[in-house]
Amino acid sequence: MKRFAFLFAVLLSCATAASSDAPKRPRILGIAGVKVFSTDLRAARNFYSQVLGAKETSPNTFSLNSHQVVSLFSAPSPAPSNFLAEVVFETDNLGGLLRYLRAQKIQVNANLVMVQRWDVIRPGYSTLSVTDPDCHRISFIQRTKSPRPSNRSPSTSPMEAQRILHAGFVVKNFDLMKNFYVDLLGFRLYWQGGFKDDGLDWYEIQVPDGDNWIEFMLNIPDNADHKELGVQNHFSLGVKDIHVEAELLRKHGLQKFDGPEIGRDGKWGLDVYDPDATRVEFMEFTPTQTPCCHPYTALHPGQKP
Repeated sequence: MKRFAFLFAVLLSCATAASSDAPKRPRILGIAGVKVFSTDLRAARNFYSQVLGAKETSPNTFSLNSHQVVSLFSAPSPAPSNFLAEVVFETDNLGGLLRYLRAQKIQVNANLVMVQRWDVIRPGYSTLSVTDPDCHRISFIQRTKSPRPSNRSPSTSPMEAQRILHAGFVVKNFDLMKNFYVDLLGFRLYWQGGFKDDGLDWYEIQVPDGDNWIEFMLNIPDNADHKELGVQNHFSLGVKDIHVEAELLRKHGLQKFDGPEIGRDGKWGLDVYDPDATRVEFMEFTPTQTPCCHPYTALHPGQKP
């Protein structure tokens, strides 16, 4: 009996050692940027620079703050259904994340040589990219340590020195996507709701170590046209006062947009659209009324525990 007990202890010790050697997931700090397809780069550049007032820091790349950019790319032919080409996240340990993803049997396209220019603030970054279960491309970069952007109010530009709060895309395989982002990458629930109080049309999950989030756009018909898909596949910029933002947009020549209005999530927001009908949402950081359906389950951007 003692011999069997000894063997069991040895086996348990080996199993524990193997488990402890498994790579741990590094921190995922937030959204570093979004990449957007365009069928007319000249028109798109005019929209982001002149209408939204963003600073073009390198060709087709617009800096929002020291950590976040919007980048434009020529749309392939035939045009894809999703013009939100890629969401880029920031991590504090890209090599560790690569080891973690490979240990989870996730196929990774890694470029760990400093050759890709991300913005003009620093010379370049290593990157790695993966494809999620619904075929959305996401990537990760690692930067030198510096504070992430605060919730600053706009001065003269609707977009410059602002924050990307979230990105949203059409989701078909909810369970697989939830497993990938929540169980594998560590995202956590922020809010969920629907057009009806008992419905589920939006599922929002924050990055594990920050306050940006991804929004699953659910129940979208398979035959949705380009206009509808442009509404659903979108990204959002945070502002302190949506009415001030609306006036700034008008001063920049944009007289027609959707809103301002309070959404089902209890936040003030408005929507504008780039020349390819991709929605750019402006949203206040915190709700002004109780959201429908479910309460928030995590802190809002800029809030401290």
